[in-house]
Amino acid sequence: MEILHKGKIKSVYRFSDDIVIIEFSDYASAFNGKKFQTFEGKGVLNAKFSSFFFELLSKSGLKNHYIKRENNRIYCKKLNMFKMEIVVRNIATGSIVKRLGIENKYEFKKPILEFFYKNDELNDPLICREHIYSLNLANEEELRVIEDMAMKANSILLEFFKSYSLKLVDIKFEFGKYNDEILLGDEISPDIFRVWDENGNSYDKDVFRFDKGNLIEAYRKLSEIINI
Repeated sequence: MEILHKGKIKSVYRFSDDIVIIEFSDYASAFNGKKFQTFEGKGVLNAKFSSFFFELLSKSGLKNHYIKRENNRIYCKKLNMFKMEIVVRNIATGSIVKRLGIENKYEFKKPILEFFYKNDELNDPLICREHIYSLNLANEEELRVIEDMAMKANSILLEFFKSYSLKLVDIKFEFGKYNDEILLGDEISPDIFRVWDENGNSYDKDVFRFDKGNLIEAYRKLSEIINI
């Protein structure tokens, strides 16, 4: 199959004119590739997480690109992706703490939504609405739909994790167009969200980033907690 994109963690292959296969590797990467390690079984786990959460969102009426899963691969509708990432923050940690001097673990009264320009050479900088319009990343109507979908997805996942006494700290979304319809794309796994338990233990990539334990054990533990 023709490879359309090969990243540090995932590869995208053309399956047909309107379907792609996203293949999850066993690699983990942090700090823009400066930290790198292999964890056996991580690819299959992330495919399972993505399959589970995309199906969960579909049942709640949030449209996405997911079709089916096979082992460490998911079949998806081929999207024309928007070149930006949308991060929704429920609790302050990571870059927002450094940028704004907010107290770590501060719980926002309302989720905060931020936009980042997908550009590896520029390290995916934070951007505002005017940047988005000036760079022709999305128009006003597209951005409104993207914001609404991101906030709805965050709300659904927030309540889901809460039912297991877990906190969804923040999550990164990516969107694209399929036949002129905006759909949620990419993946939904602990690689792109942060989840804590009531004691502040992490079940996401921060375990690897900050040497808090074994990454694959944390991912497996999360899968057990939420019954995947």
